[in-house]
Amino acid sequence: MSLPGSKSISNRALLLSALADESTALLNCLDAEDTRVMLDALRGLGVTFEQNKTELRVQGCGGVFPAREASLFLGNAGTAFRSLTAALAFSGGKYQLDGVERMRERPIADLVDALNRIGARIRYLGAAGFPPLLIEPVHSLSSDRVVIKADVSSQFLSGLLMSAPLIASENGLRIAVDGRLISEPYVELTLSLMKDFGVSVAHDATDYIVPKARYTSPGRFVVEGDASSASYFLALGAVAGGPVRVQGVGGDSRQGDVRFADALTDMGAEITWGEHYIKARAPAVGQLRALDLNCNHIPDAAMTLAIVALFADAPSTLRNIGSWRVKETDRIAAMAVELRKVGADVDEGADWIRIAPPQQWREATIDTYDDHRMAMCFSLIAAAGVRVHIRNPQCVAKTFPDYFDRLAELVRQ
Repeated sequence: MSLPGSKSISNRALLLSALADESTALLNCLDAEDTRVMLDALRGLGVTFEQNKTELRVQGCGGVFPAREASLFLGNAGTAFRSLTAALAFSGGKYQLDGVERMRERPIADLVDALNRIGARIRYLGAAGFPPLLIEPVHSLSSDRVVIKADVSSQFLSGLLMSAPLIASENGLRIAVDGRLISEPYVELTLSLMKDFGVSVAHDATDYIVPKARYTSPGRFVVEGDASSASYFLALGAVAGGPVRVQGVGGDSRQGDVRFADALTDMGAEITWGEHYIKARAPAVGQLRALDLNCNHIPDAAMTLAIVALFADAPSTLRNIGSWRVKETDRIAAMAVELRKVGADVDEGADWIRIAPPQQWREATIDTYDDHRMAMCFSLIAAAGVRVHIRNPQCVAKTFPDYFDRLAELVRQ
């Protein structure tokens, strides 16, 4: 099973390529709604692209977007919205950023507040703390230190980090995180990609220290397979016998969600690692074990664990998943409702969910809330031998347009 390109890496690489000097050839860049939204936004900012069957070539603008005024529609792509807010805050232009109705419900105040405290002029055009935003022309920072909260979304910190080299003073920009940092592996991913584009960030006990620098193109950049997407097929191997092998991520992956395979190991599944692949099969004896897990390191793939928990020998608890509340939908609430439809007993809290496997499976029609991960997760319930009907399956186009075709092909094999 060959994986599509990582959404998290693709959108970061697209932005960094656009901000870099010279051009960058991106290979295996994801082609889905979230990346198309980013591409459309960058085109609106004057960035040019060339695409053929094997690569997407981005012509860098050297840190200065050619379009000094633009109105950008960013759908429900959080990676695009948060990173572009930071990248445009001190670019000297006037920009309006908006998205779908759900994006207008997803908080952005922690990022906007941090940027405004160091001299940006960002205004809310609707409810305070939420998109749409108006960014007015500003060219320089008022301070070489900024404090940001990142306990709601790590994308706030990632966006600020990616913009920092271009706006920092000669002394650099020191970024301090106020309180707990959620989903830290995504920040580590951001730092890793920044290094690929020529900028190394120092990190002491409390702060990130970003130098004033220009991004330089690596020339050619290969996007890893998507570790979050891998979780669905690895889960299928663990609950339906297997083996199932995913190609494109493995032991050398820098995505946090690759650690989903470790959670399957804890549950008793047999996992085999290669440099660029992972293989999963069900336990040789007995059924999967329940688990109680802090999921901060696998925030997206943890949704798939909620489905795997239905096949375990006892109730499982997933903790530290508060970020689910502000994703494409309130994923904790949505998971609880839909899991009960198939017969599970579910309890939920502000940042946790507890799932007791069904005593009797029930055929169900699943509402997806226009959330791609809900559709992909709940398709796996068919492995229990019960029919499951997925409403609005087209929502998977956000990150994996041909998911159901690939799933059907795998099952046939």
